[in-house]
Amino acid sequence: MKKAIVVAFAVIAASIVATAAHGGPKVAVASQSVSCSSTLKIAMVTPITGAAGFLGTEQLSWAKYAVSTLAPKMGLKVQLLQGDTPVEQGAAPALTLAQKFAADSKVVGIIGPSTSGDAEASAQTYYHAGIAQISPSATDTPLTYAVNGKKLGTPTFFRDVPANNVEGPTIAAYITNTLKAKNVVVFDFQEPYSQGLAATISSYLTAHGVNVTRLSAPNTTTDYSSYVTKVPSNTNVVVFPTQQPPAAQTFAEQLVEQGKSAVVFGGDGADAPAQFKYPGGYVANFAPDISGIASDAGIVAGWKKANPTMTLGSFGPPTYGAVQIMLNAIKIACAKDKGTLKSRADVFHNVKKVTIKNWILGGTFKWSTKTNDPLNGHFYIFKIQSNGSYKLVN
Repeated sequence: MKKAIVVAFAVIAASIVATAAHGGPKVAVASQSVSCSSTLKIAMVTPITGAAGFLGTEQLSWAKYAVSTLAPKMGLKVQLLQGDTPVEQGAAPALTLAQKFAADSKVVGIIGPSTSGDAEASAQTYYHAGIAQISPSATDTPLTYAVNGKKLGTPTFFRDVPANNVEGPTIAAYITNTLKAKNVVVFDFQEPYSQGLAATISSYLTAHGVNVTRLSAPNTTTDYSSYVTKVPSNTNVVVFPTQQPPAAQTFAEQLVEQGKSAVVFGGDGADAPAQFKYPGGYVANFAPDISGIASDAGIVAGWKKANPTMTLGSFGPPTYGAVQIMLNAIKIACAKDKGTLKSRADVFHNVKKVTIKNWILGGTFKWSTKTNDPLNGHFYIFKIQSNGSYKLVN
């Protein structure tokens, strides 16, 4: 009997394949329709606890603010769910959450996952459920580009920030052209984000005549003293693409303790002024300080009023933008389906039709015609000042 049920389920699953309009990709979707006048659900999947909890807390605050302020203006009733994916636990929590959210027919979109490893682990589950994902921070290149003939993302995965193939050359070019470094150590932390970014940076530096030493450490490392001993004494820069800013701070302090003067350069995952604040260090990120964008004044003021104890950072604004895109895609799909979503894939099919004027990161947001990435996205470089603040330098 169990075998018969399994076979029957497989036949049903195979029969509910929906095809995107205009010959788009095929996506397996649940056949249950969803009324647009009911309360729809989107979920924020991010590390709320653990060493990267600062990232998830910031992103969640902006997701809540976006839903509460934007959805009513669009005539939508939206409930924001949240899923915690501590980076120390690997990808297992993200996969469990994906299965949970895919089983809930009212979940019509995912904001995240925030980290690349989690995005890669759960992408197929969301794809087969026909659920659109928009990540505001997962930058591993193979999520949207074929690398060595392999792409780890799916047609339902999008991100509103650029990939490592933009971040890597930006960091490497600054190290080569501005810092004039000749000897560089490049770390990875044995997970997709850092491995991809480290490879891209190393390749660029080597091609430009820089001597590169590669080191690798588990992302659960808390004491880096043994790794510091492996950093050659003539090293000018250590690239430290961690997703845990306190680790970058610890590493910088232990470098000094061992009498080494190399500059520590973090990727976007290290951008947290309260945690990585060693003077002279650098970080790169996909978002500028939006307090300097005049059109964002009202948004920033509203968010600060809703979150009076929080500090404006770089991870929250792209999250607001991801929710804004998702809500617009839902609105378009609901209009086309005359008030009842025929399937959740109808939201996915309309994500790339969304353009946002007065984009929260500046200018107008448009999608690339080649990948599920923003058009002409770029990274910014900040230098840590003597008081721990970040100053935009590139």
